[in-house]
Amino acid sequence: MTLDPIHVENIAQLAYGIGGDVDATDHDDLAERVWREWLPELRREGRVVIEALGDHERRRTDIDDVALAERPFETVHGLDSGTINPTTFKNGLVVDVAHAAMASSPTDLDLHRDRTIVATVHAGDSTAGFDSEWTKRDEGHTRQRVFHVPRVNRYAERVVHALGLYLAEGTHALDHADEVDDLLVLDGPIYPKELFTWADRDPELGELAREAKPRGVIEKYVRLVERFVERDVPLAGFVKNPASGTAVRALARAGVESPWPDDTALFTRLLERREPDGGSAGTDAGGDRAADRGARLDDDLTFTTWFRSRGGADAPMAADGDALGVDRELDAELYEVTFMVVYDPRTDVTYKLEAPYAFTRDPDLRERLTRQIVAEVAATRGPPEPVAKADELARISATEKAALRRKFEERLGSDQQATYDDLRWGKAEF
Repeated sequence: MTLDPIHVENIAQLAYGIGGDVDATDHDDLAERVWREWLPELRREGRVVIEALGDHERRRTDIDDVALAERPFETVHGLDSGTINPTTFKNGLVVDVAHAAMASSPTDLDLHRDRTIVATVHAGDSTAGFDSEWTKRDEGHTRQRVFHVPRVNRYAERVVHALGLYLAEGTHALDHADEVDDLLVLDGPIYPKELFTWADRDPELGELAREAKPRGVIEKYVRLVERFVERDVPLAGFVKNPASGTAVRALARAGVESPWPDDTALFTRLLERREPDGGSAGTDAGGDRAADRGARLDDDLTFTTWFRSRGGADAPMAADGDALGVDRELDAELYEVTFMVVYDPRTDVTYKLEAPYAFTRDPDLRERLTRQIVAEVAATRGPPEPVAKADELARISATEKAALRRKFEERLGSDQQATYDDLRWGKAEF
């Protein structure tokens, strides 16, 4: 059954009622005010959560010119981790498998062959034990283990997924850190931020994040920063789908009625460029005037300078945070998250680049990181090439996921716990 044309038209009419009273020019004015008056030093309850690092500017560069520009870093490595997604079995086990890989540009095939694989298991039976030591396979190119996650009453699928993903990624990054000569870019944030948000989601998850096993996963990322600082090689994270709400929540607490659902929407509004004269306002089907912001300009990439972030999921790694109990060997402020935002008008997508303050406190290095990532986005219309390569290496296809789940069914002697959605969308075979 599909919608008839009359249903489509009726639904479209609803859009007129939603959009008719929204004046986009008002949002533009507010965004400019936020940029000038708030973002240079944004506070929440007296504590600085976002502040400009060095210059506070929005910049732009010609896409074709920067795509052809010489890169500041001769070699760049990317790293990513993928999973089969959590699977619940009828015997009560919840299992996920994470698989991490590192890529390089120029290509290094031996490096690409190396993998770290982690199977995470949650059991309702508190007497069960599945932990194993690290073992090597594929002539030493694969390192793998089973990781028995702490028992929880709820959120078992979330726990096995997050701990497996981050354990595989953090372990692989540490194991191959010394192979990176110029720059490592993680596919995603520089810290396991999902673990940092657990306390906000549920008290049980918050307590779990401070237990030995999750804390051990977080520690890998802290040691990773320290290793790269020691080697004087920069470490960064390219976030393809930024989800922070630190700025908009701080604005709301300060009495600013924000029209943006998250920080990405705010920065997109700040970086998007439109024709200066949108022409006369249009008229909608109901006869009301509708603001016309003009056509989007897509000849230049736009991007911000750098910010230091101490709020939201970044709070645990702030100088006044406690890193969820993990000891930090360097000055605490060196671990703080800093970021810049880049907007690609060709795809209307906003990205975030993160790096520890240990590296971005150097203005020259900040500029080199900016030039590298802006040039890569211009050239690829997406993530930097090494990150895209790592994503391709680490990704587990739908066919592979189904085959791996069947292998687990055979080994565990238990079928997957199917749902109606599995039947409806063809996710399981019956």
